[in-house]
Amino acid sequence: MARLPYVDPAAASEEVRGILERLPVKLNIFRMMAQAPTCFRPLLSLGTAILARQQLAPKLRELVILRVAQQSPARYEWVQHVPIGLAAGLTAQQIDALDRGDIDSSFSREENLVLRFATELVHGVRASDAIFAELTARFTPQEIVELILTAGYYMMLARLMETTGVDLEADAGTKIVDALK
Repeated sequence: MARLPYVDPAAASEEVRGILERLPVKLNIFRMMAQAPTCFRPLLSLGTAILARQQLAPKLRELVILRVAQQSPARYEWVQHVPIGLAAGLTAQQIDALDRGDIDSSFSREENLVLRFATELVHGVRASDAIFAELTARFTPQEIVELILTAGYYMMLARLMETTGVDLEADAGTKIVDALK
């Protein structure tokens, strides 16, 4: 049970109500985010940019999100992003490996690098010089910043979900990402 109440769209401001009504899926996380009405639209805009407008490959984005969810741990984030990760090209074997915390056996060298980078960001804030050097040899500056922003955004959401106790509902599949196309 959530530790804070969810925003009731009927009692929300016109702006917040309108945003909630336009969402393709009515998830609890959105009604919790709406408790901060001045941040609600910007948070959704950043999430939209991450999910639909990055240069970064969707598969790598989802690896970062799922690694953040697994390491945080944030089960809500995990449940909602597993189907998105599968749609982005992750395999069931890779999802199972991530769930176990195994980032070595099922992943390409590039995927492993992204997973190690995400792990360092979750646990140490600043990535090591060695990982960063590997990143700069493989990715563009834009992709590196997008990796950092993705990890940071989903770390923030994990903390919001876990601290407020957002109730887990069934996964929304790919409806959110599909609506952004």
